[in-house]
Amino acid sequence: MTKTRIVVIGATSAIAVQCARVWVQQDPIDLTLIGRDSARLKKIADDLEIRSPDSFMSVFEADFLEPKSIKSVSQKIIENGNVDLVLIAQGALIEQEHCQQDLDSCNHSLLINSVSPILFAEAFANHFEDVGRGTMALIGSVAGDRARKSNYIYGSSKNMLDFFVKGLQHRFTGTNIRISIIKPGPTDTPMTAKSKNMKLAKVEVVAADIVKGIERGKSVVYTPWKWRLIMFILKRIPKFIFNKMNL
Repeated sequence: MTKTRIVVIGATSAIAVQCARVWVQQDPIDLTLIGRDSARLKKIADDLEIRSPDSFMSVFEADFLEPKSIKSVSQKIIENGNVDLVLIAQGALIEQEHCQQDLDSCNHSLLINSVSPILFAEAFANHFEDVGRGTMALIGSVAGDRARKSNYIYGSSKNMLDFFVKGLQHRFTGTNIRISIIKPGPTDTPMTAKSKNMKLAKVEVVAADIVKGIERGKSVVYTPWKWRLIMFILKRIPKFIFNKMNL
């Protein structure tokens, strides 16, 4: 029996790890993990193999900020066979004030949260186009739905992803290629360790929503679901009122 071939980019992120656990618990799969730390990737792969001995694991280290590295790793994976599903999950939540004061941090936030995912997405989108099928999901954020003073640099990078995904969806309209943008609300992961004063969603809930949304072919997945309503309201608040809010 041919195993579903899944590629997870940014595979050391808490949400990506939990999604992988959901997938291996459903059925044995052929899973490729891409990250920037081979030691951490190996630990994650070992854990997943224990959970699903019949699954096949492979790991690739890449420089996420170097287009040549992204192209090289993507090509190596594609050369090993057709890919069914790609989850692009990398990201970094750098504090807004730090990005405002340090242009290197601002640059890194924009590159790792938007430019790098887009380059990975294009590499695998071209593969999907060649074989005539495939599914891709990119993890964005509710922060990209409306600019706010507290996180507009991070939010702008996620808004760029949203715009990119809409273009990719338009490109593949009428084909067997499905593209999704995932918009989690604040989630309890190491990336939000400094945000414990706010209510955070459990990573298990978010991952389950992501897997379910991808399986259903949803173009946009808000998780937890309440964020669809919250952002619907927030985007429609008039500017003269919004500018008085401390968000």
